[in-house]
Amino acid sequence: MLEKLEEFNMDKVIEEFEALSTDAERVQRETLRRILEDNASAEYLLNFGLNGRTDPESFKACVPIATHKDLEPFIYRILDGDDSTILTGKPITTMSLSSGTTQGKPKYIPWNDELFESTMQIYRTSFAYRNREFPISKNGKALNFIYGSKQFKTKGGLIATTATTNVFRNPSYKPTMKALQSQCCSPEEVIFGGDFSQSLYCHLLCGLIFREEVQLVSSTFAHSIVLSFRTFEQIWEELCNDIREGVLSSRITVPSIRTAMSKLLKPNPELANVIHKKCIGLSNWYGLIPVLFPNAKYIYGIMTGSMEPYLEKLRHYAGVLPLLTADYGASEGWIASNVNPKIPPELATYAVLPQIGYFEFIPLKQLENEDTFLGVDVQPVGLTEVNIGEEYEIVMTTFTGLYRYRLGDVVKVMGFHNATPELKFIRRSSLLLNINIDKNTEKDLQLAVEAAAKNLVEEKLEVVEFTSHVDLSKDPGNYVIFWEINGEASEEVLSECCNCLDKSFIDAGYTSSRKVNAIGALELRVVRRGTFQKILDHYLGLGTAVSQYKTPRCVGPTHNIVLQILSENVVKSYISTAFD
Repeated sequence: MLEKLEEFNMDKVIEEFEALSTDAERVQRETLRRILEDNASAEYLLNFGLNGRTDPESFKACVPIATHKDLEPFIYRILDGDDSTILTGKPITTMSLSSGTTQGKPKYIPWNDELFESTMQIYRTSFAYRNREFPISKNGKALNFIYGSKQFKTKGGLIATTATTNVFRNPSYKPTMKALQSQCCSPEEVIFGGDFSQSLYCHLLCGLIFREEVQLVSSTFAHSIVLSFRTFEQIWEELCNDIREGVLSSRITVPSIRTAMSKLLKPNPELANVIHKKCIGLSNWYGLIPVLFPNAKYIYGIMTGSMEPYLEKLRHYAGVLPLLTADYGASEGWIASNVNPKIPPELATYAVLPQIGYFEFIPLKQLENEDTFLGVDVQPVGLTEVNIGEEYEIVMTTFTGLYRYRLGDVVKVMGFHNATPELKFIRRSSLLLNINIDKNTEKDLQLAVEAAAKNLVEEKLEVVEFTSHVDLSKDPGNYVIFWEINGEASEEVLSECCNCLDKSFIDAGYTSSRKVNAIGALELRVVRRGTFQKILDHYLGLGTAVSQYKTPRCVGPTHNIVLQILSENVVKSYISTAFD
């Protein structure tokens, strides 16, 4: 664990990472040795006859590449109370839950102290490089939109909750953040209040109370920051009234939150008037964040991958403030840090930390057919053996009992930081939209939506949220795109948006299939305002934390309830004539 957090030494952290990344191959061998020695008694490893060997060659020869489905029989034994050494040398006592937005249901992931420690290693590494470029003062506060989710006990008595909640609830989290000058201005009762809308309201209120001290605005994902300030547009006058009167809104009903906020909230008419005047003076809320928080240095959160669609709106709120994308990881574990924080999020790369796991990379060209996708003849390469410019799927081995685990992420190697690769996240490995010979990814969908949404600019409208669905209920099947718009667009404009969406999927397999009617005409369905909030509420009800939430970009067979919510809220529908 981190020692003497109050003596955090930025230069030392950078020096350590530079040394580790320079000697990445040796560090990887040592990391694998530690993982296999710590877990030598694990039933899973004993089944493959390693017999105490810890070298990469023996490990790869004996232990097969696995998916979460392969591990589920072992994980469910743990969930049911089997406390023998199944996946790890020490019994697993806590489980993390993935968001479930990609596959339609959450996955259980083993959690232990080593995973928390790797989280802290990521935090302090990225902070050191970030603070070197964008220094914040020792007593600065963070307006941090983070939310703990409910935890429950499994049949076998294990605590299960989201990965972010496991981090936030760890006793070392708060002192670590204080040492990294990222102390949240909201009390713990707000973070763990259990009601998202009430916690969000109080996060905003705390930020306003400490507006002069706030030096960064952050959340796990960019989506949460955009959602927060969209909400602010609706409730800012109520927030001002709370500050003016020193009395918390009646909308806050959770007793623990009310008690905690009463200690912070005192009548302050002067502050309320300042905030009111500044909000009145804004044009279309441009630059809202620096106006509210004049000493903020930057905005921080994961802004790549599925978060890229929120960048335009986030920049609108940010004004002149820089956007700094956070680190690269998953519920299964962390992978890499952003050590070049000045680079815009769209161009960001992540340098792999060679000491937090053992990493392999399957060249994407090996995954071009169904057989290799199932693991036949797949030959991963090591961390230092990847080639610049090539795309790979990540395979990770962790201290939490995941061995040669296919994460499902595709990355591109953009370069090297010393001897460790710098990765750019490309997409999830599973195809997003596919009917015939078409292969359109989440990024392709994003680009198509951005191109079509330009037609809304003249009417001063924007796409608030979007998702997609492959409709195979008729022949030929077709793409269905769902949009939520922040106002009423004309029939003519929406028809043109629909045609533009259809034409903007430039994948050769899609365009050729459309021309011969092997794929039907694209359909644009506009849903009423608040529909995607209902989808968020649905996932919150399943136990997902807002801190982990990602809007599902492709609603498939495993998303029945989400598809039902979308279908019940369609107000307009348009069929493309682009290929007629």
